[in-house]
Amino acid sequence: MAEPQPQPPAHWSGTEPRQIVAPDGSVVGPVPADLDVAALRQLYRWMVVARRLDRECIALQRQGELTVYPGHEGQEGAQVGSAWALGPNDFVWPTFRELPVALIRGVDPVQYLQYHRGTWHGGPYDPRATGFGPICIPIATQIAHAAGYALGRQLDGTEDVTIAYFGDGATSEGDFHEAANLAGVRRLPLVLFCQNNGWAISVPTASQTAGEIWRRADGYGFRGVRVDGNDVLAVFAVTREAVDRARAGEGPTLIEALTYRIGAHSTADDARRYRADPDVEAARAFDPIPRFRTWLAGAGHADDTFIADCDREAERFALTVREGVVATPPPPAEWGFDWVFADPPTTFERMRAEALG
Repeated sequence: MAEPQPQPPAHWSGTEPRQIVAPDGSVVGPVPADLDVAALRQLYRWMVVARRLDRECIALQRQGELTVYPGHEGQEGAQVGSAWALGPNDFVWPTFRELPVALIRGVDPVQYLQYHRGTWHGGPYDPRATGFGPICIPIATQIAHAAGYALGRQLDGTEDVTIAYFGDGATSEGDFHEAANLAGVRRLPLVLFCQNNGWAISVPTASQTAGEIWRRADGYGFRGVRVDGNDVLAVFAVTREAVDRARAGEGPTLIEALTYRIGAHSTADDARRYRADPDVEAARAFDPIPRFRTWLAGAGHADDTFIADCDREAERFALTVREGVVATPPPPAEWGFDWVFADPPTTFERMRAEALG
């Protein structure tokens, strides 16, 4: 008797998502022709590095070295696949969870994590140099920023594409709808990338939206697509299509990447209060890393040596980042008073004097 196939998370029901590599590692769609073996191996490497760093960051928070940290385990396929599809001059507007995207864009992870350490608001990295905007905590506000930025680049006459990352809960915010409306009316070179992990913190997708998120694009007059967010190749393919369309002046695309985050919303959250452990364990059958590793090995693109080398590199990288984070000094005390008033009142100056001695 054949083994029963694992069932996908509940929020994956409905329209079948685009898929290239199935959960068991078999190929069910055309592999993108513009990915050579070196690129395929890099996709795997980045997913492994991102996951190892993610676990190190959680440990750093538990040890008091970070104030709070939002994990991404399980979402590596969605982030790495989409980031790999971007051009060097394209621009990313992230939430606070796109660490894998930041790594691919060349952001220094120690600088990135200074936000979570509480030593720099948004991180001291240069958004212009990396094409990666400041970390954004308020839900969905970065989508409006992305639409405005895309409009600016369009008016400048460039071929640059803008991408906004957000979760399923953000699609219920007004900022999402306002940005999508502007994007559709102006045919903006914008990709709206929704990582639907089934939970808007503690609220399941079914309780905060009645339909499939990708279909919302229809109401704004542009293209929507649903993809298996745990299939890094499928994510790359649909994002590359969206980027190419935007660059060619064909307008925006809304991508709904179905995924499942294994960890809690953040280290300040206890997901066991609203998620059942069996559901979380069942979701591991759709993990993007072993799925892609199985296909790579079966296709002859990776062997045990390569896989072990990736694990060792990820370990070294995570420990190097740890050293950098722990060595980051606290910010100067005067920063608590700088840039507050152009013309400080007397009471404020008195507080500054008392605090700084």
